[in-house]
Order: sequence, then structure tokens, then C-alpha cells
Amino acid sequence: MNRQLRSLCLVAVTVAAACAAVAQTTFPTKPITMVVPFPPGGVADTVGRPVAEAMGKHLNQTVVVVNRGGAGGGIGMAQVAKAAPDGYTLLMALSSVVVLPEADKILKRAPMYELDQLVPIARITPTRPCWWCAPTARGRPMPSSSPTPRPTRVA
Repeated sequence: MNRQLRSLCLVAVTVAAACAAVAQTTFPTKPITMVVPFPPGGVADTVGRPVAEAMGKHLNQTVVVVNRGGAGGGIGMAQVAKAAPDGYTLLMALSSVVVLPEADKILKRAPMYELDQLVPIARITPTRPCWWCAPTARGRPMPSSSPTPRPTRVA
């Protein structure tokens, strides 16, 4: 009898889960906002706009790019951190997303947002930030395999 009851409960749970899955609407049901936390024309904007266009085509939904520059990107990042966690507000972030909360702590000021308010969902570009200088600058290049940048003495 116990075995039959367990089987019946398992079937009931499976049917209930299937019904709930069918009742859900397909995401997205409204336009998505991609916040670029820098002014138009910068790196994040230049990368974000084609990504938004491709997302819109793939999802068959409008993806609106909104530039919210200011405070080194903190204003736009804080806007996304405080948005409803429903997947309709995305952030096109650069590496400064992890720097700003720590800088706020070091400078003993109220943080614009906490890093745990944001969740990374995709890596858009494979590049890493690097330093460049004029070819006439004195010094020597660092090996590209160097894991930790070390300053080069410029005489």
C-alpha cells in the first residue's frame, strides 16, 4: 500500500509540475532594457548596441539601450542593481563593475551598490584590459604571458 501511495504522489507531483510549466508565459513578454553605464560612443556602448540588436532578433523582442553615464559607471550600475530581478534590465558592464564597490569601502563612503546585487550572465568579449603607450616611449614591453603586470622603469 505504501508503494502505491508513493507512486500516486509521484504522478500527482509530476502532473502538477507539467501543468505549471505549461501555464508559464514565454520570456520575454515585454521589451528588455540594456543599461550601458557610460556615455554613448564608448567601449561598452560600441559593444552593447550590436549585442542588443542580436538579442532582439534572437528573442523576437525589442532590446532598448539606455546610456546612464556618471560616477565612473556607478550610476548606471546602481540603477541595474536596484532594478526588479526579473531579467528585463541588463547591464553592459566593464571591469569597473567590481572595482567601484571596493573603492567605496576604501574611501569610506556609502556604496552606490553592492556587488552581490548583480549576477554575471555572459562574457561578451574575450579581451582583457591592457595598457598601451606611444611607440616612442622608453621602456620595454611586458611578456604577454605575464600573469601579473609589473611596472617598467621609464628613464
